[in-house]
Amino acid sequence: MLEPLLIAELAALGLFTGFLAGVLGIGGGMMTVPFVTYILSHRGINADLSVKMSIATAMATVVFVSISNVRAQHKRGAIRWDIFKTFTPGIVLGSLITSALLFNIIKGQALAVFFGLFICYAATNMLLAKKPVATKTLPSPIRQGLMGTFIGLLSGMVGAGGAFITVPYLSARNIPLHNAIATSAAFGMPLAIINTCGFIYTGWGLSGLPEHSLGFVFLPALLILAIASSIMAPVGVRFAHHLPVLLLKRGFACALYLQAIYMLWKGFSS
Repeated sequence: MLEPLLIAELAALGLFTGFLAGVLGIGGGMMTVPFVTYILSHRGINADLSVKMSIATAMATVVFVSISNVRAQHKRGAIRWDIFKTFTPGIVLGSLITSALLFNIIKGQALAVFFGLFICYAATNMLLAKKPVATKTLPSPIRQGLMGTFIGLLSGMVGAGGAFITVPYLSARNIPLHNAIATSAAFGMPLAIINTCGFIYTGWGLSGLPEHSLGFVFLPALLILAIASSIMAPVGVRFAHHLPVLLLKRGFACALYLQAIYMLWKGFSS
């Protein structure tokens, strides 16, 4: 039986991240991982497992988000399926390397430090509001596949869908922004599915995992976050044109810095 407080905490987190996703067009992984790490740590889960389970659970939520996104973007004809085909083999390879190999080798504390540094980078980019300049063209299919491998590797390490890399990358190569966003959403589907399966496999049967876990994926958090964020994301979309988005982005960036400090502290103090 789940604690009512745990359900309330996860529901509040899901509502908040869903609203932000709708207003700012960002994924919830950067917010989800630190908070779920905190929630699990305060329930007696050690640092190594709490960080890994948070990343795996955040990635599992991307599966549900990406499926709905891909359906919507495909109806609009915005996805560049030719680009998707050349990137996907690399994305699958990179996701397998992270979830089925690196997750067994790298300690959760090191992942916490990496995550903290990464969201510092993401927050700085958000504050500076840099827009990529389209000065290049897409490279050869082989180099696209290599880039896909990098995307799969990095996304699996931080529990995110990869848009933070793929949208600027494609935009800088003369892909219109709406196509870059749509194609990035399509990348998220194989990336999330492969990583989630890998996290379930590598965490299967480990001692110390809490009840209701499927490998490293904490099922109560996955279920509640997916439902709550799905409810609030459309609300955020409706408010997007009525709220000071630039101010919200700056506030969100400041919140990310605070979470980065927590994750860095979690990594270095454990």
